[in-house]
Amino acid sequence: QVQLVESGGGNVQPGGSLRLACAMSGRAPHNYNAAWFRQGPGKEREFVAVYSYGVGTTRYADSVKGRFTISRDNALNTVFLQMDNLQPEDTAVYYCAADVWAFGPVDSHYNYWGQGTQVTVSS
Repeated sequence: QVQLVESGGGNVQPGGSLRLACAMSGRAPHNYNAAWFRQGPGKEREFVAVYSYGVGTTRYADSVKGRFTISRDNALNTVFLQMDNLQPEDTAVYYCAADVWAFGPVDSHYNYWGQGTQVTVSS
């Protein structure tokens, strides 16, 4: 099993940046693929990005490509989401998820979830 704790959310103006962190603990967290999802007000939870264990393959949702960057520090057992040029439509609770096998946009495929961190983008 792995435990996930997100941090780094907050309020930011349009065009601003935030970096989210997901601290992973438990048994061999480096063996898990780690992803970010988000759920905006009144919306379904949606995929944002994923980072594989091992070779570090990444995937992004089209809505965040070129603005968000997912990265991983295995020494710290932490996955980051650098978010640049944030827009009001990025307002959401951001969740970290992990799974040994899942590597894609379907949230039900991930077995482990953090509690979420709020990101609000407004002027």
